[in-house]
Amino acid sequence: MKKVSIQTNNHNPHFIGSWTLETFSICEDLINYFELNLDKQKKGTTGSGVNPNSKDSIDIRIKPKEIILPGNEAFKAYFEELFECYKNYIEEWPFLKELAQKLEIGSFNLQRYKPGQHFKKIHTERLSIDSSHRVFAFMTYLNDVEEGGSTYFSHYDLEIQPRKGLTLIWPAEWTHAHRGNILRKGSKYIITGWICFAN
Repeated sequence: MKKVSIQTNNHNPHFIGSWTLETFSICEDLINYFELNLDKQKKGTTGSGVNPNSKDSIDIRIKPKEIILPGNEAFKAYFEELFECYKNYIEEWPFLKELAQKLEIGSFNLQRYKPGQHFKKIHTERLSIDSSHRVFAFMTYLNDVEEGGSTYFSHYDLEIQPRKGLTLIWPAEWTHAHRGNILRKGSKYIITGWICFAN
């Protein structure tokens, strides 16, 4: 894990942590998992269900207990690296240290976007009582994207272009409303999910 800086014209903090994974082969392993598990692929959903006018993607949803199953070793390797990013994040914001002891990973998604697809709607990761347990979102881009496919945080006018291994952690709150911009060329793969209050 290598800390990287997101460039912005705004001098106020945006609270979006960013790192590059040390082991790029994890990204390749996760893409291979996605492509080999056709039976697990579903149309992308939001809190209101399948709605391609909001989110147009193909997803595989994974539950935390599935990480230890045979064939899922790539997830274990990924979360070991993500945890290093998370530890660095709470070191940067010490107020979070006590809170961090009460959090866990929830269900998460592998996602693929093809040209013309994207998460169209500006949204936040904590929208209702049903998602109120979410504290942070995380996302890792699994491949480089040549044209389009950036993530846009509207309150900060901040656009982040996907690069293989680039990993983000940000607050799940309304302050971090965002969308995925339209993919123009190639494929875009991500792994994304939430760090939540323990159930």
